[in-house]
Amino acid sequence: MLSPFDLPEDICLLITDELPSPADFALCQCLVSHIKEKQNSSLRVVLSVSESLTRWQSILAKSNVNLSQQIATKTFHFIDITPMALVQTDTDTDKVHGNPFHALYEQISSILEEGNREQSPGALVVLDDISSLEWIGFSTSDLLRLCRALRNQATLIIRHHIVTPGELDPLFRHLNSLCTYHLDIQPLNSGRSGDVSGQVNREALQYRLTDGTAIFFERGSSRGVL
Repeated sequence: MLSPFDLPEDICLLITDELPSPADFALCQCLVSHIKEKQNSSLRVVLSVSESLTRWQSILAKSNVNLSQQIATKTFHFIDITPMALVQTDTDTDKVHGNPFHALYEQISSILEEGNREQSPGALVVLDDISSLEWIGFSTSDLLRLCRALRNQATLIIRHHIVTPGELDPLFRHLNSLCTYHLDIQPLNSGRSGDVSGQVNREALQYRLTDGTAIFFERGSSRGVL
């Protein structure tokens, strides 16, 4: 069974999840796949709201990925976009442009431009938690402006939390229109079991989490699953 993350380059992937089935593993698997496929020939940039660099290093180490080495070779960049970090990078330029993410975008753009001179095309940008940015007060229009700008520069992966299953919030509707692909990580209707951790895109595919990765299979094909 192919992984649902075997997708082409230069796309925008929306990953949605719910509280009982967080998509942390999906973000990490996308990043691991890109690193192992591209090695040191392309850039990875993680815009992190939810997790520290130490946490990312710990998780990816389980897949034999040494982020410290990636950072040393400048093929991996970690940018903290928690509210405190964004306040510290707030500039008069942001106020002039009327965009709270202007300085952040300029920082990312500079990294990507430098990387394109030194590495091959095919950079990856991961925004690990756009929902939290909305919850703390950033407007939908500002968030979408940032996503559109990033989409034009690299393969972009965005994670959005579904708070109430079945109810599509405005930010999700806009992101779903913006993105090329959508992966919906959901809990099982019957609850998590030892053989199945959750499902992707409404039961079309199920997965089981292991210590370092996720195993995907068609519904009902896992041992012990009816």
